Amino acid sequence: MTAPGDDPLGARAPEVIAAVMPLARVLCRRYFRLRVEGLDRLPAGPALLVGNHNNGLAGPDIACTLSTLWDARGPDAPLYALAHDFAMRHVAVFGAVIARFGALAATRANARRALDAGAQVLVYPGGDLEAYRHFRRRDEVILGPRTGFVTLAQEAGVPIVPVVAQGAHRSAIVFHEGEAIARRLGLKRWARLERFPLALALPWGLAAGPWLPWLPLPFPIRLRFLAPLRVAPDDDPAEVRERVRGAMQSALDDMAGRR
Repeated sequence: MTAPGDDPLGARAPEVIAAVMPLARVLCRRYFRLRVEGLDRLPAGPALLVGNHNNGLAGPDIACTLSTLWDARGPDAPLYALAHDFAMRHVAVFGAVIARFGALAATRANARRALDAGAQVLVYPGGDLEAYRHFRRRDEVILGPRTGFVTLAQEAGVPIVPVVAQGAHRSAIVFHEGEAIARRLGLKRWARLERFPLALALPWGLAAGPWLPWLPLPFPIRLRFLAPLRVAPDDDPAEVRERVRGAMQSALDDMAGRR
């Protein structure tokens, strides 16, 4: 039985995933010219996959990562991705659609149930702080002060697998993060968001707000899976977060040709 507010793991539909996989392959290989490294580092059992987030709803990093994992493990393999609670709960139609592809509202209870069931769970701890960062910070990993993903891995006894995407933040040009706008609108209180981005994006030209999707520009994307990181129960979550962020930033610097 699931508690009120929990998402059922059974909403994921392998047959739907299998049906869209051919299109996802074409999109990733032809449009984004996706290159993947380190997939052999992916463990076979339950794990918490931690990615860097790019361009919110329209960010191609999520589609590229899930498509890569579906290809590697098959549509029947238990794989879930944590999605922002606002998208899952307040945009009910959208939430129901992405639930078919393994989306769960980003709560610890949902993630823990999936991990305990033997699944791998993809999470983006940086959330809107990272997804809507300024274009000039496109090759920067921003996790902020958040440590919930570390304590989740500690409690579930699973490794953390960093997954680094490079190039995805060029899918639109965020020229203003909109922190002050978000404060004035009280977004943190009623939508759990701290950014209201302004971006140059197709097909709108000017795209305003965290929920407006746009057509990602066809820049090449690289994806790198890093070595799994085991977390001890008594490790300091903030220190582990910085270890994860440091490893991801080092990989992103390398992928962006900054060293």
